[in-house]
Amino acid sequence: MNAYHSPWMTEDHVMYRDGVRKFLEAEFLPQREHWIEQGYPEKEYWKKAGEMGLLCPDLPAEYGGGGGDFGFDVITYEELMRLCISSFGNGIQSIVAHYILRYGTEEQKLRWLPGMATGDFITSIAMTEPGTGSDLQSIKTSAVRDGDEYVLNGSKTFITNGYNANLICVVCKTDPAEGAKGVSLLMCEVDELKGFSRNKPLKKIGMKGQDTCELFFDECRIPVGNVLGGEEGQGFYQLMAQLPRERLIIAVSAIAAVEAVLEQTIDYTKERKAFNKPLMSFQNTKFKLAEMATEAKISRVFVDHCIEQLMVGNLDNETASMAKWWCSEKQFDTAHQCLQLHGGYGYMMEYPVAHYFTDSRVQMIYGGSNEIMKELISRSL
Repeated sequence: MNAYHSPWMTEDHVMYRDGVRKFLEAEFLPQREHWIEQGYPEKEYWKKAGEMGLLCPDLPAEYGGGGGDFGFDVITYEELMRLCISSFGNGIQSIVAHYILRYGTEEQKLRWLPGMATGDFITSIAMTEPGTGSDLQSIKTSAVRDGDEYVLNGSKTFITNGYNANLICVVCKTDPAEGAKGVSLLMCEVDELKGFSRNKPLKKIGMKGQDTCELFFDECRIPVGNVLGGEEGQGFYQLMAQLPRERLIIAVSAIAAVEAVLEQTIDYTKERKAFNKPLMSFQNTKFKLAEMATEAKISRVFVDHCIEQLMVGNLDNETASMAKWWCSEKQFDTAHQCLQLHGGYGYMMEYPVAHYFTDSRVQMIYGGSNEIMKELISRSL
């Protein structure tokens, strides 16, 4: 496929991508199958990523970050997808970091952000509960104030980084009588937190190396000063305001996966023969690949536009929802068609196309299901 240069990329981005690619190929790629088998990456790899500046490259330097723009964050997601590595939940780390950067008190920023940049703090966002998915206003996890502490009770499920996380952003009700206005974000340092427990990583059909867990809070006592922003009742607004970034991260990973699996399939169809001819010589193969390449280019141009809009603070929720919906659908469809072109080998897990296929399915569910994305888009029409 012809090389494409994203318009937001500078020479600094190009140099950074080269360093990220070499690091991931040397340190992460050899661990890919091991992480899939055990269900999580070891914590030491978070610290290695931190040493390389991969975790919070777009945080200000005074908080331990790289002082760059969102493009540096994008590059890591793209390079991980190029290597078919879905085990490393750095997207969640970036999202939580920007919650703290945008809404945290100065004390909270200095307390948590530098450790997130080094990998000493591994974060997760505890939103989803066994009985609630996209309907965050219906959460049951409660934090009742008792003096200078909150008493936290409840359970969460499908939590990315849940097994490794030691700093968890818990979405909870501090005022059950209120709807959205009763929701707060409570930052919980859980390494020695009494009453906190978690199970082993959940078994999933894809993203098997990403440590998705259930979390349990039983009479956990959290300092009042750990409410994000220092004021309760702001959680729902904080979550909604940061959703465009979260959904764009999903779209970025999706288009990167599309480009990677398509490139690998093009190479495969040029080498693989059927009836003494390369698969690429058959019209069905050529037409399928031509369609997918066109849709990939359209998706890439749109995502790059969204990246530029986010960089200048103009990415709205509707456009981010479009990107998340469109790109995740294309990711699944492309992986599905590429697997078909691989034939029986595509169904074997030793081929990356099988991982691209199974990993792609959840992209249409988390970060807000694609049905919710369409509902959000329709409100702007």
